[in-house]
Amino acid sequence: MLLLLALVLGATAWWVHATATPRVRGQLTLAGLQGPVTVTRDEWGVPHIRARVSDEDAVYALGFVHWQDRAWQMDFQRRVVQGRLSEVLGTAALPQDRFLRTWGFQRAALSALPALSERSRRLIRAYTAGVNAGMAQGKVALEFRILGYTPDPWTEVDSLSWSKLMAYDLGGNQADEVQGARVVRRLGAQGLNEVTAPYPASAPTVLSSDELGTVRPTPPGPVRAGPEHASRPDTGLPPATVRALQAHLNAARELGLNAVPGKGSNNWVLAGSRTASGKPILADDPHLALSSPMLWYLADLQGPTLKAIGASIPGLPSIVIGRNERVAWGVTNVNPDVQDLYIEPQGARLTARTEVIRVKGQPEVRLRVRESAHGPIVSDVGAGEIGPRVALKWTALEPGDTTMDAFVGLNYARDWRDFTRALEKYVAPTQSFVYADVDGNTGYYAPGRIPVRKGWDGSLPVSGDGSREWQGYIPHAQLPHTYNPADGLIVSANNQVVPASYAFSLGNPRNWAEPYRAQRITELLSAQPGGLTLRDVQRVQLDTVSPVWTDFRPVLLHTVPGSDLSRRALALLRGWDGNETIDSVQASIFEAWLMQLHGLAEDELETETRMNSLSVLNQLRRGGTLCAVSGQGDCAQVLTDSLEAAVADLRSRLGPDPQDWTYGKLHQVASNHRAFGGVRALAWLFNHSSPTPGGTNTVNVARPQRGTYAQTHGASYRQVIDLSDMNRSVYIGSLGQDGHPLGRHAADQQGRWIAGRYLPMSTDPSDWGRTRSLQLTPAQSARTR
Repeated sequence: MLLLLALVLGATAWWVHATATPRVRGQLTLAGLQGPVTVTRDEWGVPHIRARVSDEDAVYALGFVHWQDRAWQMDFQRRVVQGRLSEVLGTAALPQDRFLRTWGFQRAALSALPALSERSRRLIRAYTAGVNAGMAQGKVALEFRILGYTPDPWTEVDSLSWSKLMAYDLGGNQADEVQGARVVRRLGAQGLNEVTAPYPASAPTVLSSDELGTVRPTPPGPVRAGPEHASRPDTGLPPATVRALQAHLNAARELGLNAVPGKGSNNWVLAGSRTASGKPILADDPHLALSSPMLWYLADLQGPTLKAIGASIPGLPSIVIGRNERVAWGVTNVNPDVQDLYIEPQGARLTARTEVIRVKGQPEVRLRVRESAHGPIVSDVGAGEIGPRVALKWTALEPGDTTMDAFVGLNYARDWRDFTRALEKYVAPTQSFVYADVDGNTGYYAPGRIPVRKGWDGSLPVSGDGSREWQGYIPHAQLPHTYNPADGLIVSANNQVVPASYAFSLGNPRNWAEPYRAQRITELLSAQPGGLTLRDVQRVQLDTVSPVWTDFRPVLLHTVPGSDLSRRALALLRGWDGNETIDSVQASIFEAWLMQLHGLAEDELETETRMNSLSVLNQLRRGGTLCAVSGQGDCAQVLTDSLEAAVADLRSRLGPDPQDWTYGKLHQVASNHRAFGGVRALAWLFNHSSPTPGGTNTVNVARPQRGTYAQTHGASYRQVIDLSDMNRSVYIGSLGQDGHPLGRHAADQQGRWIAGRYLPMSTDPSDWGRTRSLQLTPAQSARTR
């Protein structure tokens, strides 16, 4: 029956593809344009947009092609922000809608629109008109046909919506606060450093003390004391409240947000003193959830003054990561602590609103959302309006978010002064921006609203009695930054940004990613002190040697095997160089073993808790308390048992002979569809999978998912930009440009992405291969206005 259904759906998909394929050749007359625009799609489906009269026309065309190629993605993304998934997906999406409505992502987006500059508003209006012009062409995405609905017209606020979800995915630690409260309850305050080790004092920071020498922050004033003792936060959350908070986290993970610990991004910039050309090279690869279609959409925009190329996000009217004619930039996540959970005292003033959630085929659901002065009460779900009332305070929910102004400004930046002025408008999520320009300058800035706390570090829920209030934000001029550092190298890999000499706190010392990737990148780039080329930088970006294995090797190889199969697996690891290639057997053994060890704290906490590698290593080296199993045992026994569990798992999946345990059979990328990825009859059509190299904390991060070994997160986009000749720059996405599962560009980048090959990031038509051109001309009424 399923086979028949699949065949029917396959035939239907082919028919829909034939009838829904957008126009990519010829000429279209569209209302809202000021002048003619040419859209030339290159061999890989990347549009090169050329507008003669205005920059607004170029952005109009971007909206048009975004809707042509990614209509479903755009509509799904705005439905997520609005909390309107149940309208089209039914009751299964209600937990997600409750989470989204409670947090108020859409309300925050609505409050941001009036705060934007006139230039941004003009571009958003043009983009909105372009999207709606694309919608008016009548081509309907397959997902709309399957679910049986017609999308609403695009609005200006829709172009701000998805940035709020990105801010959630990249900019908060409320999950850490929930876990921290659980850890303190079970293990005491000392357990926080056991479960999540602080960033090592000897590990590299993005900026050195010397580079911060010109940044002299003014410490904040005294904190106002509250009626309760101000030296310790109140972490006494009852289990029902913790479960209610966890319900939000679970809903977010169902949406693919904050799903994997340790996911990370890399970017770096080399000054001309380190390159063969004498000009900078800038590299970036943001690591996010991999999906079908992919998040990013490669595009080349040119108007009279707007000339930007790189990665856009369908729904947003600008290039997010990339370059223009003079300046290149890249981003990784800083992950400062910009969220706090407040336990509101009895008598605290609360307001309430009712959210009406429409559900497909079912009666509507009415959701009562309460708010305090700190923000929405996020403990009501599941627990009801009983027990402690826990409110969320978060920079991204505050009014006046001008982050869109910042990204628009980057597209136009001509030099470091323009670049930093644009970033003054940046709010959330705080990112590590690396910079380079054609004059040979390099730099770094970490912009955004980062709260100033005094007397507490934000790692645990605190009382909302007034004793733990933010003391404003770190002033923009005093945020971490450097310009033309003396050593000519800036490396960011989600590691700690600043040394202890920095006067402000960016968050508690457990917030940062482990230093493995930053150390490995620095090591590889420093091994050749001068003369680095574009290809050398690409090899670093694609590196799959595990620095985690280097640290774990002495400990793991002292393990006493508990069976013959464990002995054979251990013998295979002894001579391994740590390179996690697709054909490596050792990579399978190591990652399976590491997966077992990451669960070291689960018996103590009685819940799924994934420790990071550094925390596990600290326990194994020191004979830590978390090595106990049900109150008994030691680390040596944990090593024996975890190896036995790992090889038993591999045997059940790949057979009894370890020589057959090649990594590519186990570890495959899972670029799955957000709505249909788990529907058996549809998954084959929408999902894309293939063996991939890399693993936990390799530079080319490809952490296997627990239980499946799938790679669900990774380098969602890669770019390497050569400032000596911009058109020699390269980029690549994780899947393809086309949102239709049968489109010619649905997945044509994936093979190159896995193999470590790139596309030309060029504005020169001679680099575009076979092309198809569409002429967009203004309607008569628009031309004569």
